Amino acid sequence: MADLNKDKDVYTHDLIGERLCLDFANTVSWHDSKQSQEWLTSYEKLVNWCLHADILKKQQSLLLLKKAEERPSEAKKVLQQAIELRESIFQIFSSISNEKRPTSKDLSILNSALVNAYKMMRIVPEENKFSLDFLNREETLDGMLPPIVQSTVNILISEKELSRVKKCEGDPCGWLFLDTSRNRSRRWCSMADCGNRAKARRFYHNKK
Repeated sequence: MADLNKDKDVYTHDLIGERLCLDFANTVSWHDSKQSQEWLTSYEKLVNWCLHADILKKQQSLLLLKKAEERPSEAKKVLQQAIELRESIFQIFSSISNEKRPTSKDLSILNSALVNAYKMMRIVPEENKFSLDFLNREETLDGMLPPIVQSTVNILISEKELSRVKKCEGDPCGWLFLDTSRNRSRRWCSMADCGNRAKARRFYHNKK
């Protein structure tokens, strides 16, 4: 069986998006560059990232990896499906952050994923309220995708949150985030990363 600790690099990936779907959209380094770097290069890395993002528990991850070893062609298709969904999410929120309308193609991909996601959802009674939960995520190889779809829907139908979706100004970073700052002043994916690079460039130009 695949080892969850083999892809230790996945645990160094920062979750800076403030919402699950935005963190998922950020599973590519330098997303707006022709030299972008793909993180999800295997089904195993997809599962490990979902464990890192708390979509899956360890036991669920192990069961999915075992199923993937038994059904490698299906696992490959799910990986391709996940990447297609991620790119549609990225394009949708990139358009929105630039005050543009998302394309019908990207919305169609999301809507198809939404139909599949709702098949796996259920209403669960809790004390004095109800919550939305997902059927056993380890039962199907694409069981990690519905929570990502639901996170996307939650932002899209919330006027307040939708207006706070931004893209990092550190060109060509391309990472997305929800600006939760009080005065909506966040500009960078991280001050320690793109923020510091921008400060260094300003210092260089001023000195020059």
